[in-house]
Amino acid sequence: MQPVILDCDPGHDDALALLVALASDEIELLGVSTVAGNQTVALTTANALAVLEYVGRGDLPVASGANRPLVRELAVAADVHGETGLDGAEIPASSLTPHALHAIDWIATTVRSSAVPVTIVATGPLTNIALLLARYPGVEAQIARIVMMGGSIGEGNVTPAAEFNVWADPEAAHRVMTSGLAVTMVGLDVTHQALLTEQHLTELAAAGHAGRLVANLYDFYLRYHVERYGWNGAPAHDALAMAFAIDAATLTVVPCGVVVDTGSDPSRGRTYVDRWAATGWPINAQVAVDVDKDRFLHMVCERVGRLG
Repeated sequence: MQPVILDCDPGHDDALALLVALASDEIELLGVSTVAGNQTVALTTANALAVLEYVGRGDLPVASGANRPLVRELAVAADVHGETGLDGAEIPASSLTPHALHAIDWIATTVRSSAVPVTIVATGPLTNIALLLARYPGVEAQIARIVMMGGSIGEGNVTPAAEFNVWADPEAAHRVMTSGLAVTMVGLDVTHQALLTEQHLTELAAAGHAGRLVANLYDFYLRYHVERYGWNGAPAHDALAMAFAIDAATLTVVPCGVVVDTGSDPSRGRTYVDRWAATGWPINAQVAVDVDKDRFLHMVCERVGRLG
């Protein structure tokens, strides 16, 4: 069974990724680390704890991590995820407390104690991972791969060119992309193809306790995407990265050279993806270029339904 750490910033789609992970026998979720991104790290940590307690999995550790990007000012996505980061659902505040270790120390301790290398699914800014690599030289040997939700070959969602997670901390993304680790980039090119619709939310709401939580969260999240894009649904960005870690058949990936723009606006955070080997850049990532959306959306609904 594949051991997995979820490094995240809940966030509606992070919460969904967490629930899918909890319901999947193919992986062993070792715990959760949190980072500032969709909201402050205090809120993203509280949200992770609340979701776990809500579904009866308060046994899993949650380690709080970086409270700001490496060198940038913190910018959160309250316009997308609300003032709590999980607007739209009444989730009781958790009685749980975060792990005593900082997230990067907890990750290092956890991967070093694992019998086999660990997959890290990173669904927020990559600040924790960049700090981990700097603080613990050699830890790469204990990491099987990084599956990151972030970046894009084409359009952005926070600027015309940049996806939010990479834009929020481009220096951290650059550090991870140049680390030599096996990186899979699950970007907007595929996440925007697989939308949870009102029909899916109705199915989830009928599936039990966890499904009703997702339906309520996504009712709020869907409204934002309908108003901004005119879509009939909302992407499950982070859940798609988790789904790929569970089942590689959900995505088609191709080896590419990827360069992260760490400059100033308007190019800040853009991921330049050399899909056709035009530049001679070294291949440093597997980049998702297509999605089996039916397989993925079925997984989401079926796995969340397992949680009752």
